[in-house]
Amino acid sequence: MTALPEITPRDEHNLKLIANVHPSDWVNPEPAERYNLVVVGAGTAGLVSAIGAAGMGAKVALVERHLMGGDCLNVGCVPSKTIIRAGRAAADVRSSSSFGVQAPENVTVDFSSVMDRVRRIRAQISPNDSARRFRDEYGVDIFLGGGRFTGKDTVEVDGATLRFERAVIATGARAAVPPIPGLAEAGFLTNETVFNLTEQPSRLAVLGGGPIGCELAQSFARLGTKVTIIEKGEHFLPREDADAVAVLLGAFERDGVAVHLGTTLARVEIADGAKVLHLETGGSSTTLEVDEILVGVGRTPNVDGLGLEAANVAFSRHGVEVNDFLQTSNSRIYAAGDICSSYKFTHAADFMARAVIQNAFFGFAGKKAMSSLTIPWCTYTDPEIAHVGLYEHDAAAEGIEVTTFTVPMADVDRAIAEGEDEGFVKIHVKKGSDTIVGATVVARHAGEMISEVTAAMVGKIGLGKLAAVIHPYPTQAEAIRKAGDLFNRTRLTEGRSKFLRRYFAWRRR
Repeated sequence: MTALPEITPRDEHNLKLIANVHPSDWVNPEPAERYNLVVVGAGTAGLVSAIGAAGMGAKVALVERHLMGGDCLNVGCVPSKTIIRAGRAAADVRSSSSFGVQAPENVTVDFSSVMDRVRRIRAQISPNDSARRFRDEYGVDIFLGGGRFTGKDTVEVDGATLRFERAVIATGARAAVPPIPGLAEAGFLTNETVFNLTEQPSRLAVLGGGPIGCELAQSFARLGTKVTIIEKGEHFLPREDADAVAVLLGAFERDGVAVHLGTTLARVEIADGAKVLHLETGGSSTTLEVDEILVGVGRTPNVDGLGLEAANVAFSRHGVEVNDFLQTSNSRIYAAGDICSSYKFTHAADFMARAVIQNAFFGFAGKKAMSSLTIPWCTYTDPEIAHVGLYEHDAAAEGIEVTTFTVPMADVDRAIAEGEDEGFVKIHVKKGSDTIVGATVVARHAGEMISEVTAAMVGKIGLGKLAAVIHPYPTQAEAIRKAGDLFNRTRLTEGRSKFLRRYFAWRRR
């Protein structure tokens, strides 16, 4: 029997979660003589790898030392989007007067109830990733315990040896912790512990202006916490379009999120029960007192203790090294998800796992390259920032000339009607054509809108043809069609325009 992981509080929701994703009474099965596939790690990449191979008749073993479902279910997508929704609800109530709906002047938030709902929703979804489901419905042998490679084709878990034809490393990544003096002694939160909170911090410092930091900073501010983002770079969300970040900065200001750019945290100390942060900005020093610190400065791949050396699998501090077909230096072993990719998204892990199954067992019919995947992403702030393909600077670096078409959400009737007219749709096409090479959407539901552009890119549908796609009116996605209209207007050359003016003049005779 494997030890229960530390998840607090030990309420009915978390007990239900644990019963599904790391049951205390679980007994590992007797290993098969040989497995077609052994998967180490039961996050998204591992689960999809296991279910994909098992669904086609392969004999599969899945090894997990902590919680099935990985980050996405337990400490990532599910709980974060649940708390984001609570923050959005609070913000909507506060702004309801703009719609003629009068709410109490001082809206209060029951933080304990917010977090209770987070745990309840997580527990409600957890059967999908449960040990019993994968065993009973898909015939996967589930081994709960720490797995490590002991040879080129063997994995050991709790004293049992699993021999394999192929293996997948899908152990993911964890929150990176910077070596800041006094930080460990003062104590801090990461995405792995922040959802254990039951009492609301009055003051919260967020280290890092990446997606995790921005999403949780805005949500906690909307729930009533005084939040400060500390970002050492000159921009938060440095990967994103500068115009998109500017829109979000305005939203942060309205929600009361203070943003300190170009700022480093020199040290932390405890004074009078508060955590005192010593900050340095442009040569000047200031202090900031908070109750909690949330660290969101990046991710560290989980390569420790896997015995990768014994399996002849090359790795570095960036994770397991793979080729474009997700194969490691050991031809029997593949990797998928955060352990080997810079695209640390659940949906990327999902489709990388699908590619692994294709390449590991059906490569004779054609292999799937990682570079062939078109991967969109979304930062779930309000408004959301979604992107796919190249940014303008990426295109320039690759020597691709682009023409950009931008439609402000303030020109979209549905966005105006809903009071959600901040943001824009920005689509880049190869100059002289309608071939879409990238797009950014900034809107309240940008994550729902970006898939239309992604589908067009994958299907090689040009921006001009999107103008001919009839969209229900009114919808915010109509902004994409409007971008297509903008492109089509550029095709009306001066010569064509002159001909058409003469043509219609002739018809008026």
